[in-house]
Amino acid sequence: MLRIDQIAKRYKDQPVLRGIDLSVDSGEFVSLLGPSGCGKTTLLRILCGIEQADEGRILFQGDDITRWPASRRGFGVVFQSYALFPNLTAAQNVAFGLKGQPTRQVQARVQEMLALVGLGAQAQRYPTQLSGGQQQRIALARALAPQPRLLLLDEPLSALDAQVRTELRSEIRRLQRQLGIACIMVTHDQEEALSMADRVVLMHQGRIEQQGSPEQLYAQPVSHFAAGFVGRMNLLPSVVETDDVVRVGEGRLDCATAGFAAREALLVGIRPESVVLHPAQPTALPNLFRARVMETSFLGSMVLVRVYSPTLQCQIDVQWPLRHDTPLPDWLQGEVLVELPAAALQALATPENLRRIA
Repeated sequence: MLRIDQIAKRYKDQPVLRGIDLSVDSGEFVSLLGPSGCGKTTLLRILCGIEQADEGRILFQGDDITRWPASRRGFGVVFQSYALFPNLTAAQNVAFGLKGQPTRQVQARVQEMLALVGLGAQAQRYPTQLSGGQQQRIALARALAPQPRLLLLDEPLSALDAQVRTELRSEIRRLQRQLGIACIMVTHDQEEALSMADRVVLMHQGRIEQQGSPEQLYAQPVSHFAAGFVGRMNLLPSVVETDDVVRVGEGRLDCATAGFAAREALLVGIRPESVVLHPAQPTALPNLFRARVMETSFLGSMVLVRVYSPTLQCQIDVQWPLRHDTPLPDWLQGEVLVELPAAALQALATPENLRRIA
């Protein structure tokens, strides 16, 4: 439905977008994820027509809309700041995009949209009389009222507190599925992107670093940046010895290294929940090293255990599941054995590898 073809943008001499290629299918929910300054909001502003690209084109349902003004594109936009008119009621804000339509038709559509977001009883309230979550719902209803061809969300939940954000995530996803509308959402919150999107597009320094389903980005990061930004991951500086062995510090790990040459530097990644801790007793397991517990941090449903391995010469974070009726074992202090299962290890390019490849 939507195709972005080699979009580039500069501010003075500073590149912000560097040849973005992206397609969005009908009814798909796509999240643009990345740190501040990666270009995701600039891309959204170009899509909605607020800014113009320096290079490339945008095709929507076969039409080249690259130079179309925002008013002609027919897209709905929800901003981080809500952008409600303070002197208009909730109903009047929702009706704002329906100007020119018969009054009875506008009233029916406004009632329908307010009911859809669960705020029918607040129709005559002004924005200052609504909570932040209610204001964002009104902004969403206003964007959906004209039946837009595409919904664009610019950090829609970042100004809200944690509990309201969680509630609105589910609400926005429910509405998007119910209406069957394609949606592109900008966010820097990985949990938000992973929990809401069909496809996550991870951006870094004006480029698309990786894209795929939330499960793919979490389980199969393609670079050190993707591994470090999406979820928590231990990154161990390593050197390739053979196709299936790397050296980390003074130790050797069984790890597949397809695509890397002997003696090449790389990073070996492993998620904290994949690391296994054992009591410091003789155990015949591969990828097993002595370590000592440095600290433990209680994080609700689990404890983050940080260990240091003298052999690997690095710290490793371990996620230890915690049940309310099961305290931490007594042996989980002092010296332990840390196991890094080969199946959970991922060979990742270092920044130097990436520069060489580029």
